[in-house]
Amino acid sequence: MKNLLCLVLLVSNGFAFGQSKETEVNRLHKQKFEWLINKNYDSLDWILDNQIKFIHSNGWIQSKQEVINDLKSGKLNYTSIDVNESSVIIYNQTAVVTGKGNFKGLMPDQSEFNIKLLYTEVYSKSKKRWKLVSRQATKI
Repeated sequence: MKNLLCLVLLVSNGFAFGQSKETEVNRLHKQKFEWLINKNYDSLDWILDNQIKFIHSNGWIQSKQEVINDLKSGKLNYTSIDVNESSVIIYNQTAVVTGKGNFKGLMPDQSEFNIKLLYTEVYSKSKKRWKLVSRQATKI
């Protein structure tokens, strides 16, 4: 009986640990959207990996510096991002987030855009922090 109790505790602790990683990544991925809206450049610099491929639904591919520069110039301008659903799967030191959301913003000519997207984001954990290494979005 004692061995069974130890086994149950070990399994439940492992499950809780996995859940906390998933919860951490999901919270961080949603926080990143707030940073995009509020133009928190330092926070975006912290979460975006130097090698990131940020692929928009129109096929536009940006590097980390291009994302930050385009936010600063107004070329990239999100006004609201509502995540309707998201899920996280952890693979060792990699997390894959899939989600759906409504993305609103302004184009460089100040015309509004409002699109529903399905997206996949890949995070890698290095030196005890998660970094966004790849993002791709598709219109739905």
